[in-house]
Amino acid sequence: MTVVIPESVLKKRKRQEKWQQKQSEVAAAASTKAAQKKQEIFKRAETYIQEYRNKEKQLVHMKRAARSKGTFYVEPEAKLLFVMRLRGINGMHPKTRHIMQVLRLLQINNGVFMRVNKATMNMLVKVDPYIMYGYPNLKTVKDLVYKRGFAKVDGQRVPLTDNTIVEKALSEKTKGAVICMEDLIHEIYTVGPYFKECTKFLWPFKMNCPIGGFSRIRNHFVEGGDAGNREEYVNELIRRML
Repeated sequence: MTVVIPESVLKKRKRQEKWQQKQSEVAAAASTKAAQKKQEIFKRAETYIQEYRNKEKQLVHMKRAARSKGTFYVEPEAKLLFVMRLRGINGMHPKTRHIMQVLRLLQINNGVFMRVNKATMNMLVKVDPYIMYGYPNLKTVKDLVYKRGFAKVDGQRVPLTDNTIVEKALSEKTKGAVICMEDLIHEIYTVGPYFKECTKFLWPFKMNCPIGGFSRIRNHFVEGGDAGNREEYVNELIRRML
């Protein structure tokens, strides 16, 4: 006795097979794309590491050459600043408060990356007693982004746990120049052409109080306190606050 299968069941089976085939094709394409993306990110990271090493070697070479001639090699001026708020709003002038809002330093121990230029330095001088700032090195930038990095996505504070977050937010704005964490770090550290987009994408860093505490936050750094420009010494303080 032959079993007659209804036409509706046959049509349903055909639809299901077609859908499954389509899904498997989509999954295969996504897998291939992900593998290519991973390879590209790896190559970019290698390129950046080589660039940083070459820069270090060049610096050592220039210093040795200068020493052999009995002179000194003056390093180029830093292009990147890390600025952090130290004090609250008690006794703060309205103009100073407005500058703090412009700098996005709304809470104590909030920190942001900034480009070194005349306008920036003029603003920082006006709020000098309430902030500390300095020139972060590559290790500090990496530690901040990887350990304390949060993104601003649709007004929400989102932890940077995946390269896709960076790619979705910055790929179009930077014309494909920033698609992963290493791109983001490189753009910030070298103060690249898309520095503004990258810093806007990052939520202000929320730092801990430093291990061992501050010295005197109301005094300037040159007087033995914490406020003002710490130059390269900012790296040691940031490590104590991560």
